[in-house]
Order: sequence, then structure tokens, then C-alpha cells
Amino acid sequence: MIKVAGYCRVSTDKEDQANSFASQQRYFQEYIAQNPDWELYEIYADEGTSGTSTRKRLQFNRMIQDAREGKFQLILTKEVSRFSRNIVDTLSYTRELKRIGVAVEFVTDHINTMDGDGELRLSIMATIAQDESRKTSNRVVWGQTRQMEKGVVFGRSLLGYDVKNGKMSMELEGAKIVRLIFQKYAVEQAGTAEIARILNREGYRTYHGCKWKSSAIIKILKNEKYVGDLVQKKTYTPDYLTHEKCTNKGQVPQIRIENHHEPIISREIWNMAQERMAQNNKHRAGDGGHSNRYVFSGKIKCGLCGASFVGRIKKRKDGTKIRRWSCGTAANEGTDGCDIGKLVRDDDAMNMLKLAVRSLSLDVKPIIDNITALALDAIQVGASGVMDTPERLRFELDRFQQKKEAVMDHYFSGDISKEDMLVMKKRYENQEQSFRERLEKAKVKQQGSGTAQLKQAIQAEVTDLLNYQMESEVLSKTLLNSLTVFQDKHMELRLNDLPMVFRFAG
Repeated sequence: MIKVAGYCRVSTDKEDQANSFASQQRYFQEYIAQNPDWELYEIYADEGTSGTSTRKRLQFNRMIQDAREGKFQLILTKEVSRFSRNIVDTLSYTRELKRIGVAVEFVTDHINTMDGDGELRLSIMATIAQDESRKTSNRVVWGQTRQMEKGVVFGRSLLGYDVKNGKMSMELEGAKIVRLIFQKYAVEQAGTAEIARILNREGYRTYHGCKWKSSAIIKILKNEKYVGDLVQKKTYTPDYLTHEKCTNKGQVPQIRIENHHEPIISREIWNMAQERMAQNNKHRAGDGGHSNRYVFSGKIKCGLCGASFVGRIKKRKDGTKIRRWSCGTAANEGTDGCDIGKLVRDDDAMNMLKLAVRSLSLDVKPIIDNITALALDAIQVGASGVMDTPERLRFELDRFQQKKEAVMDHYFSGDISKEDMLVMKKRYENQEQSFRERLEKAKVKQQGSGTAQLKQAIQAEVTDLLNYQMESEVLSKTLLNSLTVFQDKHMELRLNDLPMVFRFAG
């Protein structure tokens, strides 16, 4: 008798999707019951989650762990896009499952990973599913951007304003508190900690009902909505697969509309507050904490108690020093604590990170080209203020090509009319032509300037960094997610945004 698991997923919790969710579960129960050689083990179901990442799919991850423990031999899922919309995740997990003897059958796609051509057909379907996610993400972002340009508000209510159906309306009680904060800070020159104490003493509460802190005061003082302006796209999502938001520091254009809604404070008071904060920030420049001082600070975890390892310097007999990491709750003589009993040397941890990175099959050429272009831009700007380097202009031309392709995608998807498509396509083509002319001029200027040699030097250095021939704390901190130490002394290393686990013997 073969024990069979079912997996289903819907990406939202809307009512129609919830009905689909229930029907998927019934489908698997009936489908498995029809085969006399199968026995239903469990149906794993994730509701309201995206398929582009497995990080937040709790039931999916529980299913994979149960498969590793040999609790069933077959997984049924309706189609590839329900299993995952990320081709890396799809192939990584199905290969691991196949290696431990667990087949995955995609019912409507007629694919079984144990078949001879299963992985080939799976790769094709997984690629289609991932590309569909990309197009959907682009359409959503494009549609939201057009709405933002029209003044539609994307965001939640806040102190002093209610946001409903994309419109802002003033909330009088909250507006009173906002005016008091700006009056105290900009006019009476009170400090943010002092203002927080005053508000707590008078019985005022934040929008979420908590006590006031200095950080909450600063956040309000920086919010341009209180002067009637609207700035959107302060964050952006660089990768549609992870959905992680990043602070927008110019990577994508922000959308700013002045005098968008009724202000709570005057422009004069707002300017006074901003000038004072700018002045205060000058005195704080250069301050910084030390919580993330080293590459492995907070990244080495105890597999027994879950605590972070802490680093301590050990002096050797020859006078040299080495940093060693141990569990922060480890038992000391005469005290109770964690019994993990494992020390990790800093250089050993770094070697594990290097081995993990070097084992990846990376297409480093586009990475090297992009970093080199950015570095040359920075050098050019610092030396002479010239922005038109060939590398940057080629990068911009590639972006215009992507924008033209996105316009066509939106047209064929029915998101925009033919007239809008032609107007936008023409605008991008005109801008593209302008950049081509600037590129030709930049090539002429570059001849004999020594930029070619500088470019080669930068490329060589970037290549060494990516191959870990040269150590970089910034790169290491960016790549490393965690290093977990287990009681049997083996260690598991994870890199950011990658599903695989790198295991090392103790």
C-alpha cells in the first residue's frame, strides 16, 4: 500500500478562491480513494499564500519535512503552478524528493517526476508558471503606478487621517495631536523625548494605542502627508519571486503630488520642523551601533536552544588571536544552561561560507558587467561630474527595451488601449534614440582616457570577490542568512533567497 499526500494552494483568501481551495481538497480525497493501492496520509493546504516563494508556506514546508522522514511515498498536486511558481524551488525540491524515493505527480499536467522525461517536461511547465508570475507582477505594478499618478492613495489610515477607497479624509482628534507635536517641536523647540513624555502625561495615545516614544514622534515629523503632500513608492519590490520590500533610494521613480489633500499643518511650520531635524542630524553623523560588527554576528544559531552564538577572542600560545563563537546560553561551571558544547572558529565559519558560494552555478558575467558599470559611474561622477559613461548608457538602453516589451505585454493583456500603447512606445523610442546618440559621443570621449584599463581592473577585482579569492565583509554579510550548529556537531548553512541547505560535518 502506497501512502499518498496531497498538496493544494490558493494565493488569496477571497471568497471565490476559498471555494476553489475547498474543491481542491475534495478532489484529492476522491482521487486517492479511487485507487485501491493508495492510502491517504494527509492533505497539506496553504491558503492565501504566493507560489513564488516557499518561505511563508508553512504547510508546504511541513510536507517536505514529513517526506524526509519517510511518512509517505507520493505527493499529488493539481498542477505545477500550485506546487511552486519559482523554477528553482520546483526543481530543487522535486530532485530532493526523487532522491529519497518520493514521487511528485502533477495531475492535470500529466507529469510524474519518476518518469524518464519527467524533469524535462517539469522544467518547461515550471518556466511557464514562473514567467506568468512575472507578467502578472508587472501588470499589477504598472496598474498601481497609473492609479498613484491619478492621486489614488495606497496605504493604511494613520494618526490624523482616515484612508478609505484610495481617498484621505481628516480625523479631527488625531489631527489635534499632530498639530501639538509640530507646535512643540518646530515652534517651542522641545525635544522628541520631551514631547513623548508630555503626550503620555496628558493621556494621549498613538494611533495603535501604545505609549509614545521618541521614535514615533520623529516618524510623524518626517511624514509629508501632514502638510498635504503625497509621496508614494517609498519602498519597492526588486524581486517578484521573494516579494520582499526594500527602501526606494532612487532605484524606481517615486510619485510625488503636492497639495494632494487637506493639510493638518501649514507649510511654514513643516519647513521649520524639517530644518531643525536636518540641523540635529548633522551632529549625529557618523554615529553607529556595533550589533552587526562582524560577519557572523547574530548569524550563528544554536540548533538545541535556538539562541545566537556570541564571539569571544582567544589568545594562542604564539601570541596570535582568533575569534571563537559559542552559544549565548551555554552552561558555565556551576550554572545551568545550554549543553550544545560546540565552539565554532571564525575562520572555519568563513571557509564554510566560501565553499557554499563557490558550489553555486552562477552566471557571473552579467553581475560583473552591472557592478563594473556602477563603479565606473561613481568614479566618473566623483572625478569630473560626467555621467555619460558608455557602460551606464548601455544599461539605460537595456531598460528602455524592457519598458517597450512591458508596454506590449500590457497591450496584449488588454490593460491599455492601442492608442495608449502607441503613444508610450513612441515616447520610449524617442528617449532610446537620444541615449544612442549620447552613447556614440561617450565612446569618442572614452578613447585614450584610460577607462578601458580601469574597467579591466574593476572587472578583475569583482571577479575575485565573486569567486571569494578576495574577502569582503559587506559581500559576506549580504550573502549569509544563517549557520545553525546541531548537537551532533554537524552544521547547516543557508544563503539569502536560496532554498538549498549546505551541510557540513562537525
